[in-house]
Amino acid sequence: MKLVDTPDLGSGAVRCVGSSPILGIFFGHFSQGKCPLSFVGIMKRSVKKSVIGIVFNSQKDQILLVKRRDVPMWVLPGGGIDPEETPQEAAIREVFEETGLSVNIQRHIATYTPINRLANLTYVYECQVKEGSLTTGAETRDLAFFELSHLPIPFFFVHRDWLNDAMANSHEIIFKPITQVNYYNLFKYFCCHPYLVLRFAFSRFGMPINFKQ
Repeated sequence: MKLVDTPDLGSGAVRCVGSSPILGIFFGHFSQGKCPLSFVGIMKRSVKKSVIGIVFNSQKDQILLVKRRDVPMWVLPGGGIDPEETPQEAAIREVFEETGLSVNIQRHIATYTPINRLANLTYVYECQVKEGSLTTGAETRDLAFFELSHLPIPFFFVHRDWLNDAMANSHEIIFKPITQVNYYNLFKYFCCHPYLVLRFAFSRFGMPINFKQ
């Protein structure tokens, strides 16, 4: 199933929260491919690492999304990996902190490599709900399960691409560079949505605007 595109995001979108995997994701371009040569070089460098948890409902026709407080866009739950923490442990922790749900890791879907110093090496996992109830947290303004054919707007378009990768149900781990955005798209999005970009900038420099409502 190919997910429905969200026209509002055609020119790009921004989000940055603390150690979020979206830090600097709007910069640069690179050629896509299966396990590109750049992956080897990037893995040899010291890069920040992050995780994303993809949580479906039991029928697997809905996806859990969260809306951040600092930059109010819908995204997949996730965040940075703490020292001495494995990516799997980080995914379980981040999903719980942002949604209130305890989950199990079902499979490693993909590893997405940065093409600049601002982006994070990001591990994406499919997760299954074990227990708990949906609860907003300190960084979460709202959260809900959405039909795959009716995703909310604005939904971060890079996460939409990653969700499409998850829906492909590949038997192998996907390796891709983060290529969907560039400086031009960032500038274009700023022209259309300066408020969101400014909030992104505040978060990038450690001054997030976390409205409670």
